[in-house]
Amino acid sequence: MRLLVQRVLHAAVKVEGQIVGEIPKGLLALVGFHQADTPALLPKAVHKLLHLRIFEDDQGRMNRSLIEVGGALLVVSQFTLYGRLEKGFRPSFTEAASAEQALQLYEAFLAELRSQAPSVPIATGRFGAFMEVSLLNYGPVTLLLEF
Repeated sequence: MRLLVQRVLHAAVKVEGQIVGEIPKGLLALVGFHQADTPALLPKAVHKLLHLRIFEDDQGRMNRSLIEVGGALLVVSQFTLYGRLEKGFRPSFTEAASAEQALQLYEAFLAELRSQAPSVPIATGRFGAFMEVSLLNYGPVTLLLEF
């Protein structure tokens, strides 16, 4: 499982020109699943995401979590996080989970997020859809997490 996490001042995702998910200050999390991933990974990944200390404290140091700053979360599925480019110029996605497996993991990931952080506003993209994601990265801060 890979999470590409960006600290944002705001972010939104559109499908067919319509906003389907939008947040103010918080985190945009692009999530991709590997074919070997299981639901057992999810509690640890969710805990890590919610408690990353990447927001500024009173001294301007990255020392506060999403929960501590009252931020929101936009979660977007992105199988291309498992694109490989060792050969040629066209990415290979053979390591990515199948659409069926990824959908189950994505829905379980969202359920785990809601369970661990019921007070955090969570917006999502639409699984399997062609999406337009817009964001204002704050810092910029972008981290790649692997589980």
